[in-house]
Amino acid sequence: MNDTPTDFTTLMELQQHGPDTWVGLSAGYSWGRIYGGQVVAQALWAALKTVDEAFHTHSLHAYFIRSGDVTEPVRFEVDRLRDGRSFCTRAVVARQSGGAILHLSCSFQRTEVDAEVQTARMPIAPDPDDCRPRKDDWPWIMERRPMTSHPGAGQSMGWVKLVDPLPEDDRLHLCGLAFTSDTVQFDAARSIHPLQVPRDKYSETFMGASLDHAMWFHRPTRADEWHLYNWDCHGLTGARGMTVGNLFAPDGTHVASVAQEVLLRERRPQ
Repeated sequence: MNDTPTDFTTLMELQQHGPDTWVGLSAGYSWGRIYGGQVVAQALWAALKTVDEAFHTHSLHAYFIRSGDVTEPVRFEVDRLRDGRSFCTRAVVARQSGGAILHLSCSFQRTEVDAEVQTARMPIAPDPDDCRPRKDDWPWIMERRPMTSHPGAGQSMGWVKLVDPLPEDDRLHLCGLAFTSDTVQFDAARSIHPLQVPRDKYSETFMGASLDHAMWFHRPTRADEWHLYNWDCHGLTGARGMTVGNLFAPDGTHVASVAQEVLLRERRPQ
């Protein structure tokens, strides 16, 4: 485990270190901290290694505890909370030398054939090819095509996909969606903040981070193809912004629901 991963499949190559324990590496993010979507995806993948393949991920809930160091491996410790006939539950703690960086709870359901109803509707959005990539976009792993969130909008929207093709593995694609889900939503919260600054001044003006994250998976889709995130910010309080969103496949299929609380703390003179 000496090479820095540069694609999603390599990023998910966790090595087992004892019973229900796996270790993974981080990509070399330029900002020096592990991207939150990565550690959620790796923790989910570690949990899936303890679950029978007849069960599929239907939800996850995560707390980001502290920043992860990209230069240090991450240890994922899985706790088998319950194995039932229809559902099973796992808890995962991701650790580095400084302590826990993430706590993830996830639930899995055996496939059931029952009523199939979709009420969420995909918003009108330009084709991803008609959207400009963000100037600070990553040249590897994930590509983003966000749309402009105007001041006061309280909404953000953007196309996202993993860059490299993935194998035909529904479980891996769900982890890929978890990877891409920690993006785009910050603009919804920033757009309603009373202090509006240009994008290149964000890091100077605000301290931002993901605090907690939840996803509910409704239907499968490919993480290596474009999918649309549509976010609403439900308000700001205590330097926290509450964002709720839907994820759609290009054909309008409602793939997942997502909620995340973000830290949006104004930097003040000491």
